[in-house]
Formats: sequence, C-alpha cells, structure tokens
Amino acid sequence: MNKKLFRKAFALFITIMLAASVTACGSGEAESTASSEKGAADKAEEKEEGSGAASSGGFAKAHDAFTTKLVREENDDYPIPEPPEGVFDIVSYSSKVGDLAAYVSSDPGDGEKHPMIIWVVGGWGNGIDDFPFTYPTWDDDQTGSAFWQEGILTMYPSFRGGCGNPGYYEALFGEVDDIVSAYEYAASLPYVDPERIYLGGHSTGGTRALLASEYTDKFRAVFCFGAVDEIKYHNNDQFTFDTDDEEEYKMRSPIYWLDDIESPTFLIEGRDGNSECLERMEGASQNDNIHCYVIENADHFSVLAPLTRVVAEKILADTGGEASIVITPGELEEAMRQDPPFPVPVMTERYVEDLGMTFACPYVWDITVNEDGSGLEVYSSYNGANAWDMTALYITPFDAEGEDGLQGLKESIEEEGYPVEEISLRGNPAVDGASMVQTDEGDLYYQRYMSVQHGGECIVFNFIAYEDYMEEAVPLFQQIIDSIAFDD
Repeated sequence: MNKKLFRKAFALFITIMLAASVTACGSGEAESTASSEKGAADKAEEKEEGSGAASSGGFAKAHDAFTTKLVREENDDYPIPEPPEGVFDIVSYSSKVGDLAAYVSSDPGDGEKHPMIIWVVGGWGNGIDDFPFTYPTWDDDQTGSAFWQEGILTMYPSFRGGCGNPGYYEALFGEVDDIVSAYEYAASLPYVDPERIYLGGHSTGGTRALLASEYTDKFRAVFCFGAVDEIKYHNNDQFTFDTDDEEEYKMRSPIYWLDDIESPTFLIEGRDGNSECLERMEGASQNDNIHCYVIENADHFSVLAPLTRVVAEKILADTGGEASIVITPGELEEAMRQDPPFPVPVMTERYVEDLGMTFACPYVWDITVNEDGSGLEVYSSYNGANAWDMTALYITPFDAEGEDGLQGLKESIEEEGYPVEEISLRGNPAVDGASMVQTDEGDLYYQRYMSVQHGGECIVFNFIAYEDYMEEAVPLFQQIIDSIAFDD
C-alpha cells in the first residue's frame, strides 16, 4: 500500500476513532549491467598484452605509481545522521587525504577481541547515512545488517569527498586507498581482533572491495556481491576521471589484476544481475584464492539478504590461525530457498520532556507533533514493505480527572467492540484493548489502545498496523509498551 495513502488512511481513521472514543506516530541503486562482446579468452589475452599501468607487475605497485587525472572535482557535505546509541559510533579514521568518517560498532565492553567486517555499500555516493539501519525488504537488503545482527562488529566507512570529508570523488581509484586506511583503523581498536578483519561490499561497493583485495592481503577474506570486471559497465555518468585515457579505466577494472589476489575472495551474483562480469573474471584467472558463484533464479539484489547471513555464519566459525572459510554452491542454494525471517528493528530510547516519559521505538521512526498540537505522531518516513515502515503510533495526553480519563476511555472503546483489560504498567493503572477494525473503504487494520494514568494525566498510546503486517507488528508494539517509563 502506498505510504502516503496509508498515513492518510491512518489520519482519517484516527480522527474518527478518537472522536468516538474520547468524546464518549535503499535504495535500490540503478547500475548498468550491459554485456560485453568480449569473451573470457579475449579478456585474458588483453590482460597479457596490456601496456603501461596494466602490465607494470602488480596492482599495488601500479596503483601507487599512477596519478589519476580528475576532470571534475566533486564532493558533498551531506550531514551524517546519529546512529543508534550503543549499536554504532561515529568515528574518524586517518587516510592519505585526511580524516574520514565512519560508523563503527560500539565496544561490546567484555574485554575480548572480536572479528570485524568492513562493509562497503553500493551506489556511487562516498558518504554514509542511516542506510544501514533502514531495513529494506528481504529481496533488496543492501545494508549488510546481517553481520552486526549476528554479533559481528561492523564498520561502514565513508570515503574521500563524502559527508564533508577532504578530497574528491575518484570513482574507484583513491577509494581503494581509503579502504586500506579503514583496515588500519579497525586493526587499532582494542576490541577488534586484527587477524580477523574481513571486507565485503555490494555492486559498486563490491567492485571497490575486489580492487582492495587485489591491492592488499591484509583482509582475512573478502566477499564481493555483484562486482563488475571492468569499470565501463558501471554508471559512466559518475566517472570523474579523464575518460579519454585508457589507463584510467584499467586502474579501476578488477579483471586486469585478479592474479594479485592473495586473500580468499568470494564473488557472488545472481544470474539476472552482473553474472556475465563474474563469469568473465572466473575465466580470466586460475587464481585458487578466487571463488565464484552464480546464483540461479536470482538477481543483483535478491542474493543479499539470504547470502550475507551465510557469510556471517562462516565468519563466526572461522576461528583458526588462518582463514578456513569454505562455501559450497549447495549451501547458497539452500539459503536462497529459506523462508525470509522477520528481522527485528533497532530499538532506540526516546524521551518526551513534556510528559516526563521515556519509551523505545524503532530507530527509523520520527516523532512529530500532530496538526492540532494535541499529541504526537510516531512513524517511519520510509516506504518499505515491513512492519516498522507500515505501522504507526499516536500518543495523546488527557486530563485524568475529566471524562477522557482512564475509566471514560475504557467505556468508550468497549462500546466500540474492543475487548479491554485493566492492567498495571510500572505500578500505574492502565487499560489495554485491541481489535481488528475496518474503514469505510474496506481496508482492515489492527488497532491497539493502551492508556496509562500517571499523576494527573492519562496518556493514550494508539497503535495501528495494516493487516498484512499484523503478525510482526503485535510483538513490536509489545516491546514499545514494555519500555515505557516515567521520570518518577
């Protein structure tokens, strides 16, 4: 259901229900996946006969000796949203162009050293935003959230030119240096095991990760989803370098440097994604450190949610002195057949000063004052097909001594056919009722009223969920109710 229509329906529905009860709250990126007329044999021959940077005897040496020519100096100063407290911290890591921002998992505080993965998101932006915490749909989860949800420390680096960082976008050249710098920062953290730092990425991020694997062997293993073999198959509109210079392309194209990979590197893509790029790379090198998987009946995005969870399991089990990760096609195929689990959203604490009240809700929910100023609307600004984006909460205070007090509300919602239970919430009297309701247009919603009396006020929590998301919404609403606390 369209989010605007959903909220409009909510607003109308709330108006009707409150009138009755009171008087009686990714992204998918678009990239070119054009096929090449050259086969794997042609690519191998081209690599063998290449000149200049591409035949200089190793990617790291060639990369460090090459000076890119930028024809457009582009950057941005987009602000970095605050991450969920206790889940991630905003940090700065040193690079060749200066300090760059990143989200990094908070210190678990257990005195142990833990594995970490550096995850490079897709798209051409060099900054970071709340993308890792927005929880898109199961068939397009580019967030890499599977790792930190499974207890693996995660770092999301921004790059030169992004979010007010020094430097400019270099379209897969200088960003490789930034990834290496991110590794150095991660390895310096006292709660990170420097011998178990992994690298992963999707799409443009997958290509960046693959180039970094060709540049350095510092990463224990590298996981590249949807990488391309040559940069020309990416979105050319984003190229800031001199496109008349063939060497610029070669320095950004992984197929010319595959033999330099020394860390176990896994290339994964859906058949309907950039699979031709993957197959060309598979045919262009006999490097035993490269492992390629084309997933049938999948595309550039649908492989991510199920298969990043497989990767997370492998990382957690990879505890020996050296990397020992083995992934079989059968394991990936089985993971693709699994029913999507319900991912629990990140819950963060919110404080309403006027009410002296604290409660937890999904990180992606915003709190706004409603139009008439009588209460708060709490909801997500995203349009994902999930329980946290397609539900809402309305908080309204009333005078406990008036007709809108606890008993008045109880009688009103009982008259509307709601089963109502008298409960206690942290020692405060409360009433709780829930029911399925139907609008005049025939849409069904799950609605739950919970009113708690605290001091001279009754605070009504009105939860609404579109019927398709009721199963996931009910425990989510209960989490919110269980988190409610008052100052005294």
